[in-house]
Amino acid sequence: MTVKITLVRPHPAQAHILKHRARYRVVACGRRFGKTEVGKIAVIEHALRGEKTWWLAPTYSMTAQVWRDLKHTLGHLPALTINNTEHRLDLPNGGMIAVRSTHYPDLLRGAGLDFVVLDEAAFMEGQVWDEVVRPMLLERQGAALFLSTPYGHNWFWSIFQRGQDPTQTDWASFQFSSLENPMVSPSELEVIRHSTPERIFQEEYLAQFMADAGAVFRGLEAVVGAPTPAEPLVGHRYVMGVDWGRERDYTALVVFDATTRQMVMLDRFNEIGWSLQRGRLQVAVERWRPSTIWAESNSIGSVNIEALQAEGLAVRPFATTAKSKPPLIEGLALAIERRELTLLPDPVLLHELRAYTLERMSEGGFRYSAPSGQHDDTVIATALAWYGVMQADFSMGFA
Repeated sequence: MTVKITLVRPHPAQAHILKHRARYRVVACGRRFGKTEVGKIAVIEHALRGEKTWWLAPTYSMTAQVWRDLKHTLGHLPALTINNTEHRLDLPNGGMIAVRSTHYPDLLRGAGLDFVVLDEAAFMEGQVWDEVVRPMLLERQGAALFLSTPYGHNWFWSIFQRGQDPTQTDWASFQFSSLENPMVSPSELEVIRHSTPERIFQEEYLAQFMADAGAVFRGLEAVVGAPTPAEPLVGHRYVMGVDWGRERDYTALVVFDATTRQMVMLDRFNEIGWSLQRGRLQVAVERWRPSTIWAESNSIGSVNIEALQAEGLAVRPFATTAKSKPPLIEGLALAIERRELTLLPDPVLLHELRAYTLERMSEGGFRYSAPSGQHDDTVIATALAWYGVMQADFSMGFA
């Protein structure tokens, strides 16, 4: 009996990868290129030839959709055994596909393999390949397909370099931007480029390996030089950003001249009570008369905001969450990169900006934070003040 398996028709760049005969294929590609489809086609083709195969991804959640897709594609095969507990498909011809997470590498021990797909390989620990997967390919002389967006110069970058070396005949590497997928609109990608820091765009969409993968704020030296001390100017509009802190953390106040886009004030203090902190803020408000004060509302922030609002101050809350923080930070990073603002030459501010880090999450998206044990009070206050400048511009029809 003949059974027909329907697979997605690969676009030309995907087909080029699938046709290549190198034992180890390393694919660096941009978002929406279609790398997962490449992997699914490859792993199914190997299993249909009776081979033992694995699909690996950094987290369990990243394997869930692939597992559902593979069951849907192969589910009508006669005598197919589906083990939902182990995420394993055993084909009637002896072929096997197991879908697993690399979150706990030591749990990945097993019998020999003919083929393995490592999806989002750049976000796995290097030991997964060196200590776990590579030895499992030995006796069967198995092959591997590495798929990922780049993430700095880590182990994925190292194996990509092997594929660029003509003497490494077992290896081949491929680099494709998001535009290689004919379904991706160039105009849509250009819109993304205009609203995304260049470093992120280069890595996420153009599939470039960036040496400073963890750096967030680039080009700081070019935007430092706001005059100090500054004085309030008649007819200029001012915006304040506030990040609350106490004891070990600091409260930071930042004021931008929204007319000139220059930072005009930065104040940072701790180890004083909330009443005194609000009093210090009110002194700054009396001096600069900001049209809006954007204050972080997390934790004790909401109580302070309510107290200031009761005093008649134009305070607006900003809840910093996993969803709201990336665009807040990226807005400031983009403005610095494009030299759209001028910062005060404050050593604490510049240190916090230089030290601030970006971590690409394996599920997608980014996590921004100060290094462990360090502060980011002035970074958040500056980002909130700049957000206020942009919000004011938008309301006036300038954005």
